[in-house]
Parts: sequence; C-alpha cells; structure tokens
Amino acid sequence: MEKIDKLSQEALTARLAQLPGWTLQDDKLSRQFSFTDFIEAFGFMSRIALLAEKMNHHPEWSNVYNRVAINLTTHDAGGISNRDFQLAESINQLLAISSTAET
Repeated sequence: MEKIDKLSQEALTARLAQLPGWTLQDDKLSRQFSFTDFIEAFGFMSRIALLAEKMNHHPEWSNVYNRVAINLTTHDAGGISNRDFQLAESINQLLAISSTAET
C-alpha cells in the first residue's frame, strides 16, 4: 500500500492559495455550500460520492436541507495530504457545473 504523507505547512499554504473557496479549519480543508433546495444539495453530494469512491478518499461532510459542509483530511497521514487537494479540486470542478450553488 502506498504511503501517504502529510503536507508541510509551507506546501499547505501554497496549495491553499490556489484553491478557491476552501479554508483551513481545525487542521482540515473546509468549504460550505448552499443550494436552491435539498434535491440539488443531495445531487451534488451524490456526484462527490462517486468521485470519492473512485479516488478511495472519502470526505467528512454533513447536509442540512440545502446546505452541505465538507471537511477533508487524510487520517492515514495524520493531516492534509495531496489527496485532499485532489478531491477538493474535483469538487470545485463539479461546483462549476452546478450553477445554483452558492458558497
């Protein structure tokens, strides 16, 4: 199994500066989304679930009606890794397709 390394603070800061909409919260990549209604929020989560499963990297998330909160960390690395940034970038690409989302 491939060893996954936690990013250094310098690498984390540099990558975060290039990732629109995401912040660092409680040592995790974090972003909140708001949609028109529950169906759109759940549909967005379903698309993320397919990506996450394909990447074998799953988010910590919650959903309340039209709101979705996502936190990304790599437990095996003990913090944020490149895998978290890859998933966050893919989520941003999905968001670009979902025109009703607000962040």
